[in-house]
Amino acid sequence: MNEIFKRQHNNGIVGLPPTGSLLLKSAEMEWGDCDAEGFAIKPLMEDGPMGLRCWLMKVEPGAFSALHAHEEIEQIYVLEGSFYDQDNTYKSGDYVVRAAGAMHSAGSKDGALVMLFYSPAPTP
Repeated sequence: MNEIFKRQHNNGIVGLPPTGSLLLKSAEMEWGDCDAEGFAIKPLMEDGPMGLRCWLMKVEPGAFSALHAHEEIEQIYVLEGSFYDQDNTYKSGDYVVRAAGAMHSAGSKDGALVMLFYSPAPTP
């Protein structure tokens, strides 16, 4: 696997609440760097023991990342703009889910804002 979207910052991330709700004001957070040029992330929630992550990702116009895979199931919801991989272009309101280990590219011609959800693959 070639995990390229690794977070570089830990500002403001919340874990799963033991009870009730937790609030994170993502508009007040700074965008963090990741290992791919033209991609920035805001990690919103991470729970190590359960293996869950939820991030906002901003993709600059013209950004592209070559084929890579994630160890987890990846869910993508396009909030703004358009986002593409080797198979399709996804626009605002589109949802994509990928199996753990699915090779894919990622990019945007005009820029995009997407929400990413990562969860562990089921074990047989």
